[in-house]
Amino acid sequence: MLRPRSAKPGELWLVIVDASASTRRHGALSKAKGLLSEVFEQARRQRARLALLHATGRQAQWLWQGQKASSALQHWLSELGAGGGTPLLDAVQQAAGWQARRQRLHPAERQRLLIITDGRLRDWPALAPSACPALLVDIESAPIRLGRARQLADELGAQYRHIDTLPVIAGSLETAL
Repeated sequence: MLRPRSAKPGELWLVIVDASASTRRHGALSKAKGLLSEVFEQARRQRARLALLHATGRQAQWLWQGQKASSALQHWLSELGAGGGTPLLDAVQQAAGWQARRQRLHPAERQRLLIITDGRLRDWPALAPSACPALLVDIESAPIRLGRARQLADELGAQYRHIDTLPVIAGSLETAL
């Protein structure tokens, strides 16, 4: 039986991008931008809604909150630079609160979380596991890797992938999420 698209439960992809100064090293941010371009295109093709939280400087900033993907995202991506501190934990906490509110408003919506980070954090308080399926993509590319992104993924109950392994996953983010 055919159902109109509007009758199908929607999908929301919440993306947190760590663009701190450390992501400039060894091409990490460039790789992340390529991945983000793919994510935006897949969201557009699948008619998924996107929420985008940018973690750079002193605090995380919302750039997109539950809208359909558009060319404005590609423009933002082309301008994306890195600098400042790593307000990643602020972003994770903001995202959790936003997701909970969104889930109450849209209970049938399927949510997914994608975190792109190099994991260059000194320490962090205990974090609650993600309320939805989550994938943490580690973009750490330094010769000596600290491996903190894997620890963060474990704590959040997220799948862990290093960005260098993503093309092996059939070139498709949807299989990873």
